Amino acid sequence: MDYLKLINCMRCGMCLPHCPTYKETFLETASPRGRVALVRKFEEGELPESEKLMEYLSLCLDCQACASACPCGVNAGELVAEMRCERKAEKGLSRMEKIVLRDLVPHPDRLEASMVPLRVYQRVGLQKMVRSLGVMKMFPPQLQRMEKLLPKLPSAPLRQTLQEVTPAVGKEKGTVGFFLGCVMSLLFSEASFATVELLSRLGYRVITPKAQKCCGAPNMLGLDKEGLLEAARFNTDLFSGYDLDFIVTDCGGCGAELKKYGEHLHGDVSAAAFSSKVRDISQVLAAEKEALAKELKSLPLAVTYHDACHIAHCQGIRLEPRTLLKMIPGLEFREMEDPDACCGSAGTYNIEKPEMADKVLRRKVDRVRKTGAKYLVTGNPGCLLQLKQALESEEEPIKVLHLTELLAMSLKGGVKG
Repeated sequence: MDYLKLINCMRCGMCLPHCPTYKETFLETASPRGRVALVRKFEEGELPESEKLMEYLSLCLDCQACASACPCGVNAGELVAEMRCERKAEKGLSRMEKIVLRDLVPHPDRLEASMVPLRVYQRVGLQKMVRSLGVMKMFPPQLQRMEKLLPKLPSAPLRQTLQEVTPAVGKEKGTVGFFLGCVMSLLFSEASFATVELLSRLGYRVITPKAQKCCGAPNMLGLDKEGLLEAARFNTDLFSGYDLDFIVTDCGGCGAELKKYGEHLHGDVSAAAFSSKVRDISQVLAAEKEALAKELKSLPLAVTYHDACHIAHCQGIRLEPRTLLKMIPGLEFREMEDPDACCGSAGTYNIEKPEMADKVLRRKVDRVRKTGAKYLVTGNPGCLLQLKQALESEEEPIKVLHLTELLAMSLKGGVKG
């Protein structure tokens, strides 16, 4: 760990109003500067490793709002994650962690096969029956939460149905690689299909390598640094085999991780080149706003936007999604209070720390409802899962969509049911 990053914290407190866990607890140990202090004391040998210490550190959502607010550029979330990864490397992965992070996540075919029972569960009406009868109450709380988050699944993963090469519509202006995130392919294929359609209609030839693997973000969440590096190496080598202008993703979590490949594989020229080409879909579309504006049709909707942490804080992308939304004729954009505050999803945090995740989520839901908007747009699958469950299941549902889904609606000139 870089000790200089730890001592750069001035303890000024600028991070405190932006930290979700501090706002809920007002505890110093649940604040960014408190976590930095704990990690520093541990690194200096003044604080032994203990369950209590790791519990304090694990409360961090790694939303990186603190990094956006820090005048010294200290990223408490990354420092905590680095320290926890080092501890995990010494102890090794458990048998279950190896099964999930090494035997399942890096293999697209196995991931897709694992979703078949869930697709059957929904298609035959079993999910509806289970929920109406309250059967899930018989299962462990974590499993109950996971089932509750499950959205309506597409008929097939997009990776299986999307062409490897999608030609440009009209005059070709360039070639882009599409990094299709695992969760986007498995759960939100319609949004990713819209991404490819938008790029194609703007004149880009889109290459979606079928061999691509998970970006490695789940490995990082699981403190499996070795698995993350393996993913970075594989995907870098795969995409380097194509002549691409950009590498586009519509998953905020993937984008944040892909842009770090150059850091993860430090000194590797191809990894640095790979990361330099990565773009969130909003960045590419905003750069083509004049051409896109000619295609968009009226959508008389009241819409608000949630800044996913991995897009706003990790990648610094805030203006582009708003620019695109405001381009849609007839759309009324309503900014919410604290739009870049975390929704509480944070990968698997909402499963592992349900009590804190729910508190953070409720604060976000209240902000959304105050806008009076009937549609909420965001750009990360974790946020989509969390916010769909919270907003679409209430008495006055608010529709939650990916940015590309709303743009696709505008292209077609109709409101999605």
